[in-house]
Amino acid sequence: MAISISAVVLLGILVFVFVRKSGLNAAHAIVCSLFGFFLASTSMAPSISRFVNGVANMIGQIRF
Repeated sequence: MAISISAVVLLGILVFVFVRKSGLNAAHAIVCSLFGFFLASTSMAPSISRFVNGVANMIGQIRF
């Protein structure tokens, strides 16, 4: 739950910065799509959420 809320906040900030700074290109459109899936809670949102949680867990396990 905490990761999905954090992801929504982070993606929301990124969308705002992308729109204000330079408009949208292909990479920005991908971020906007992810933001939309999290907010709309579509049928694909749980799959995307599991993917993001998996990536977050993988990054969290990296030891320096």
